[in-house]
Amino acid sequence: MRRISLRRPGVPSRLAACLTAAGVVAALLTTSGGATASPKPSQLTTKVTANDGVTYTATNHMLPAAKGPGREWLLTWAGSADPTKPDFLAVVDATRDSPTYGDVVNTVTLGPGLSNEAHHMQYVWHKGDRLYAGALLQDTVFVFDTKALPALKLAGVNSTVDTPCGTAPDAFQVLRDGTAYATYLGGPDVPGPCTFTNGEVREGNGAAGSPGEIVRMDKNGKTLAEIPAALAEGEDPEQCGNVPALKKATCANPHGIMVNEERDIMVASDFVEARHFLSPKVPDQANLARQTVRVWDISNRQNPKLLSVSKMPDGPRAEREKSAIWHESRVVMEPALPHKKKHKGAFASSMLGGAIFYAPDVSVPEPKWREVFDDTTAYRAAGAPKDVTGAGDAGSWLMVSPDDRYLFHTVMGQSTAYGKPLDRTTGMLYVLDIQKLLAAGDDPRCDIDTLKEAYRGGGERDCPALTSAMPIRDTTDGGPHWGAMDNFEQTRGGTFRETEKISRLATSNYFIAGSFSGDGNHEVCMYDLDRKGKLRQDRSFRDERTGRPCVDFDRSSWPHGRTGPARPHGILFTVSDSVLK
Repeated sequence: MRRISLRRPGVPSRLAACLTAAGVVAALLTTSGGATASPKPSQLTTKVTANDGVTYTATNHMLPAAKGPGREWLLTWAGSADPTKPDFLAVVDATRDSPTYGDVVNTVTLGPGLSNEAHHMQYVWHKGDRLYAGALLQDTVFVFDTKALPALKLAGVNSTVDTPCGTAPDAFQVLRDGTAYATYLGGPDVPGPCTFTNGEVREGNGAAGSPGEIVRMDKNGKTLAEIPAALAEGEDPEQCGNVPALKKATCANPHGIMVNEERDIMVASDFVEARHFLSPKVPDQANLARQTVRVWDISNRQNPKLLSVSKMPDGPRAEREKSAIWHESRVVMEPALPHKKKHKGAFASSMLGGAIFYAPDVSVPEPKWREVFDDTTAYRAAGAPKDVTGAGDAGSWLMVSPDDRYLFHTVMGQSTAYGKPLDRTTGMLYVLDIQKLLAAGDDPRCDIDTLKEAYRGGGERDCPALTSAMPIRDTTDGGPHWGAMDNFEQTRGGTFRETEKISRLATSNYFIAGSFSGDGNHEVCMYDLDRKGKLRQDRSFRDERTGRPCVDFDRSSWPHGRTGPARPHGILFTVSDSVLK
């Protein structure tokens, strides 16, 4: 049987053990400085017994500030820095004119498991959507009913026994029918062949290894289909390293995922073979740093067809790098899709490469990718030292605005693994105007192929134009990893509606503790975006304890008790159902 032993409450899973052994997760922080006592919260607990036989709980701890008329909320999926304390979803008041703007008004603690490594939720939330929150190390997905926001009810749990062909759930896309696609970064529960829902078989080398998969879930988190991400015939063994090696090599370690239902297209980007990446036991890391993007036809939602696996090209900085691991094409963390049906292309960003790529049509058998922006250009605008480039800068969240005007990108900062001291690098949030590039259709001219263009922006007229680069300095060897765009606006009557014009963004500052760059300062910050694409920090979004801008998760006390600091990862704008039209 291809099963791993069931996880017991409070005990790390096989996946957690693999990643910890590889040095991807280090010892957790356990202490924090002062906080004032909170008013006594009201509690609401919901329970679900999952297929692994465990009864999971979600307990709301709602402060008086959570009550009253419906508002807009910023949900934050956070892991406790103390491994003996529960992980939780923080509900932050994100209504601009609210007297409790920036306050944490509810925390929803999860049980019984601990040290989940709270990771991503879906990229955008719409009225009626369930909330999907992934626990990276426990190979578990929690699904919440959001109808009673700011309270959240546990609707279902997808546990490790529900996805034998994949581990490490990463990112989610919710479809119009309420189901969701999820990327599973790692390989099957146990090494060997694994049979997917459509009957196809792939051989894997085990948890947190290769190949990963795509999982389709229903509204309660039930697995509807496990979908293979790896090509049946195998992939280039020189490019796609696997440890242990597989008979058919694969680079299929999908991280980010984007779906355009009108075009019936799904795109996922390959990250790394996680359990060995940057481990001193594996000296040759370059072929573990993935360079590929995968595209599916999802006309059949239950059985998508893999259309292409294509490699990102290297750019002009590659010639100056001593190691291939820092080339522009390495570690493709996130893809991004335009929203309008007439725009057939896709974007992709590299984490260690520090570049953004574009293909004008990803529905063709061989998409033609080219570099269209280098993070080095944004560094110059953000005031970084001249020797700081995109190499190793940990580029992360990537999103196209609903009106297809802007591309948003967070960068954590050039890592100490690359050799830059923390006082010389910086994280940032930047904005690109992509209208001309999309308008070029099937024949764009933009191509970053010289060092001058890498440092100053593309020379062709249709290249993305940098409208703003906001430095976010953090000397904790972290930076702004994830982001969210506020896709809601408030009407004069006090209700809310969805909008295509984004005027506000949020960032969270944490990646994975113990990784090459990423523990972060644990802040969640807010930024205003004007009509010209200029960013300005919203300094009125303040921590209710310190009075300083940004919500600081390094605190001792929460609505659920004195559990100490937490690490915020996934963030998402939502609105109370009663006031969302």
